[in-house]
Amino acid sequence: MRDFQKPGRSVVMSTDGMAATSHPAATKAAIRILEAGGTAMDAAVAACAVQCVVEPGSTGIGGDCFALYSEKGSADITAYNGAGWAPKATSIDMLLAAGEKKQLGRQSPHVVTVPGAVDAWAALTEKFGRLPLSRTFEDAIRLAEDGYAVAPRAGTDWAMHTTLLSATAARDIMLVDGKAPPIGSVHRQPRLGGTLRKIGELGRAGFYDGEVAEDIVSYLRSLGGVHTLEDFASYRGEFVKPVQNRFRDYVIHECPPPGQGIIALLLLNILQGHPPGGDPLSAGRLKAEIDATRMAYKVRDALLADPRFAEVDVDYLLSPELASQLRAGQFPKELETPATNAAVEHKDTVYISVVDKDRNCASFINSIFHPFGSGLMAPKSGVLLHNRGQSFELTKGHPNCIGPRKRPLHTIIPGMASRDGKVELVFGVMGGHYQAMGHAHYLSKIIDFGYDIQAASDLPRLFPIPGTDVVEVENTLPVDVKVELEAQGYKFAPPGYPAIGGAQAVKIDWDSGVLLGASDHRKDGCALGV
Repeated sequence: MRDFQKPGRSVVMSTDGMAATSHPAATKAAIRILEAGGTAMDAAVAACAVQCVVEPGSTGIGGDCFALYSEKGSADITAYNGAGWAPKATSIDMLLAAGEKKQLGRQSPHVVTVPGAVDAWAALTEKFGRLPLSRTFEDAIRLAEDGYAVAPRAGTDWAMHTTLLSATAARDIMLVDGKAPPIGSVHRQPRLGGTLRKIGELGRAGFYDGEVAEDIVSYLRSLGGVHTLEDFASYRGEFVKPVQNRFRDYVIHECPPPGQGIIALLLLNILQGHPPGGDPLSAGRLKAEIDATRMAYKVRDALLADPRFAEVDVDYLLSPELASQLRAGQFPKELETPATNAAVEHKDTVYISVVDKDRNCASFINSIFHPFGSGLMAPKSGVLLHNRGQSFELTKGHPNCIGPRKRPLHTIIPGMASRDGKVELVFGVMGGHYQAMGHAHYLSKIIDFGYDIQAASDLPRLFPIPGTDVVEVENTLPVDVKVELEAQGYKFAPPGYPAIGGAQAVKIDWDSGVLLGASDHRKDGCALGV
C-alpha cells in the first residue's frame, strides 16, 4: 500500500482502456483514439506520432521502432522488427579507407540507416488497427502546425543539446535565437506537420517514395552519404517471433535480436539464482544486479547482431549453464572480443504501453538513438534523422560489423509478461543501454519483491556503464547503501542526464476486469484510463 504522506503517484485504474506514455499530450492522443473505437495499436501509433513532435529529442519519424502485440490478451504474441538497415552501397573498406576508426562520428551521414519507424507504423496498423493513419495522426499534425508547450523534462533535455543542433540546418527549426525554446514556450514544426499529413494520406509511400525520400536522400548524399532512393523504396521491416523465457511464475516476452531484449532475459536468468524477498535496495542485492549486468552486457557486445548476417544462438544465450557461469563471475573465454562500441552511450527514446477494451495489448517503442539523433535534419521535410549506425562495429569479422543492408545491434526493447496463457503486464523501460538492465530490475521488483507497477518504477536506479568501471547512481539511493558498495570497490557517479531512464506499464487484472497504469516520474508523462 502506498504511503500517502510521501511524494509519489498512485497507480491509475480503469476498466475500458489504459494508455501510459512519457508526455501528457501523447497519452491524451492515445485515449482519444481508444474512445473513437481504435485498437491498442492505433492508439500507440497516435501517441508516438505526437511524441515525434513534442519530444523531438527522444524520438522522431526519422528513427526506428519495435513492437509487441497481443490480440485479446493472448500469450501468443507478435513481434515487429522496425530496425532500419544500412544503404546497399555501404562498405567497411570504404569507411576504413576514409579514416573511420573505432566508431562512426555522430554527425557522419553513414550513421543514418534507412529509418524504420514509418514502415513499422503502417505495417502494424494495417494488421492490427481499425483507423486510417490520417485519423491517427490528427493530434500530431495539429500540434506540429499550431504549436505545443515545451514540457519541463523535454525542455531540460533540449537545452543540453544546443551545440549539436547549432551545427546543422536543424537550428532553423529546433532553436530560437540560437537557444533551445524555453520551458513553457510554444514551439512549432510546420514542415514536420506537412510530412505527417503526406504519410497520413499516402501511408508508407508518403515517406519512402516521392518528395520526402528525395529530400532525405539528396541531403545525406550532399554530406557524403551513399543512400539511394532504392534503399528507401525497398526497405521493409518484418514481423518476427518473440524470444521468451520463464522467470518465476511468469513468461517474459521480448523482441528477438538484433534487439537487446534477449539480454534482459539473460539478466533475469542470472537473477533467478538469487532468492526473492528481502530488501530490494540492500547492498547485497544491488551488487548482484551490478555484477550480473556487467557480465550480460559483455555477452551482448560479443554476440548480438543482425541474425540475417550472423548466427545468434538464442538457446545458448538463454541456457541455465551460461546464466550459472556468469552468476559465478566467470565470463566465457570464447566470447572475449577485442573491439566493441559499448562506450557509445545514449539516453533517450519513448516507450508506450496501451491496452484497449478488448484487451488487445500494444508494447511499443520508438527512438532516434542519441538525444536529437544525429542532429541532421532533412531541410524540406523537417525529418530529424537518427544516428543508429553508431551501434555498428568497424572491426572486420565482428558479428556486428557494418555492412550493406545490415541492421545494427539495437537497444530499444518493448516487453510483456504473461501467466497461464494470458498477458498480465505490458511494460517498457526507456534509457538507451539501460533498457535491458531496466527490464530485469523492474520486473524483479514486481515479481520478487511484491511492488506494484508504479512503486517499482519509483525506486532509485543505478546502472554500470558498459565498457567502463563507473556505476551511475541516482541521488535517491540511500547513502548508507552507497557507502557500503563503495567500500567494496564500486565507483559511483551521478547520471549524465537528469535521471536514469523512464518506465511505463499497464497491468491487467483478469479476475476483477480492472486495468492498472503507471508512468515514470522521471519524465513529463502520465497514465490515463477510459
